[in-house]
Amino acid sequence: MPLRLKIIFVVSCLWTALSCAADNYESNPSAQVVIDELVAEEDFDREQLMAIFAQAERKDSILKAIARPAEKTKPWYEYRAIFLNDTRENQGVEFFDRYRVELGRAEREFGVPAEIIVAIIGVETSYGRIAGSYRVIDALSTLAFDYPPRSPFFTSELKNVLILSRDQDIDPMSLMGSYAGAMGYGQFMPSSYRHYAIDFDNDDIVDIWNNPVDAIGSVANYFSEHGWRQGEVVVSAATAAANTPEAIFVKSRKDLKPTRTVAQFAAEGVVAKIKLDPDALATAMKFEQKDGYEYWLGLHNFYVITRYNHSAMYAMSVYQLSQALAARVAR
Repeated sequence: MPLRLKIIFVVSCLWTALSCAADNYESNPSAQVVIDELVAEEDFDREQLMAIFAQAERKDSILKAIARPAEKTKPWYEYRAIFLNDTRENQGVEFFDRYRVELGRAEREFGVPAEIIVAIIGVETSYGRIAGSYRVIDALSTLAFDYPPRSPFFTSELKNVLILSRDQDIDPMSLMGSYAGAMGYGQFMPSSYRHYAIDFDNDDIVDIWNNPVDAIGSVANYFSEHGWRQGEVVVSAATAAANTPEAIFVKSRKDLKPTRTVAQFAAEGVVAKIKLDPDALATAMKFEQKDGYEYWLGLHNFYVITRYNHSAMYAMSVYQLSQALAARVAR
């Protein structure tokens, strides 16, 4: 073989070897830190962790997906149409009817409306139909070690999925979820699973992947633990004066927590269309329609919905789907 071809062949082999090595995280320095911490703090077996990270694969498709979330690329009227449509509503009514007894029990025990529980599961996974096609270990490893903007968060979630897998005697390589590592009917992150997932059918197994009853109880428990207030108004449509300052409307996840009162918003020109407690804390939102904007005031329970996903458009989609379902289901 000519020298030039030999050089090309050797370089090609080296590049292939390096590329293959980079496709998993067995030798990744950050993964080694995680392994050291889990061994020291959680009494893990080092060899088992090494074997897991040798199988964990870097996925470029995950990095591309997390860089373009829907709420950053779509106006409200397009985003809303994804979740508010005949198919999602019809499937929601079917889910509601099938698990009416369990939903009623969850509502009584946790104080969270059944339609909110169903809407969450509907928005997240189309009632379990689309729960994610990525291995959770791949998603969380990729984002922990190759997505610097949120590496601390995903590193923590990676640890949590390894702990829950061990504690629940689940093969971590078998868990499937979203590109962000969310799992099951309600798309719980691993930390949420460990804190809020419950055995709601009393079979001594907490299964949010295949058991919709556990998923129902777990979503209800999540909302209860985040402060849902039974019977309170969630959100009100509003009007806004032409001179209302733009600064008072929600612009990002940092603006979601209510800090102004309904009365203060009214003084700025944003007035609720229904009667609200003037002293209640709220957030003001404007959503883009094809022919302008619509305005809303979100109250405490609306903020609780945003604890599930830190997006005003997400929370509004959940709420409006819940109301569409409630209107069609006999109670």
